[in-house]
Amino acid sequence: MLDSPTLVRMTVAPDAFQDEDLARRLVKDFSLPERGVLPEGAVSIEAPLGLLLHDLLSKEGWGVDEPWTPLFRDLTEPVEDPGVRIKSIGPEQAQDFADVLRSAFNTSRPTREYWHAMSAGPFYADARCLGAYDDQGSVAAVVTVWSAGPEKPGLVEPMGVHENHRGRGYGRAITVAGAAALREMGSSSVRVCTPSSNVGGVATYKAAGFKVRPEVRDRIRTA
Repeated sequence: MLDSPTLVRMTVAPDAFQDEDLARRLVKDFSLPERGVLPEGAVSIEAPLGLLLHDLLSKEGWGVDEPWTPLFRDLTEPVEDPGVRIKSIGPEQAQDFADVLRSAFNTSRPTREYWHAMSAGPFYADARCLGAYDDQGSVAAVVTVWSAGPEKPGLVEPMGVHENHRGRGYGRAITVAGAAALREMGSSSVRVCTPSSNVGGVATYKAAGFKVRPEVRDRIRTA
């Protein structure tokens, strides 16, 4: 997740799912580092099921990664109150944001610079970071939400709960708050994808009103 290799998330127009010329061009773009799309070494591609691209990548020796579970929540109706104190995360809370994610994902990354780099990116103008706070004023959980614009799906990623606050409903609360923020921004729905092995994460998103979609697997090149 936070320590993943290079990842491309892609799709094509619905009427081009079986376009052979397009699929062959994409295979070359993804497989040949000199094309400037993906570097040498371990890389992953997230692509919708049903693309001809998958068949051609298999012929080129690309493998499949562990299964992931996509989840979806419609935002047509108002979102319920999360039930805890929610505040925006800004530069002053960058260290708190990093601390929660390091604890949640059991990693030495990210540092406070992660938030600053993320917020300086071109897409952060349509994003927000939120924190769920406990009764002592400590950040218990964080989430970043990304809007694609009015009447389009939004994304929740990353979301994490500090290990000291697990099992108290903060994961559900911060996810609900993220969904509410996206609805305020005009998003039509909210989506997230997590490893199927992350049973607790799937349960948290379901508790926040998300519906499970069929499992997907990234295509991977290990070398």
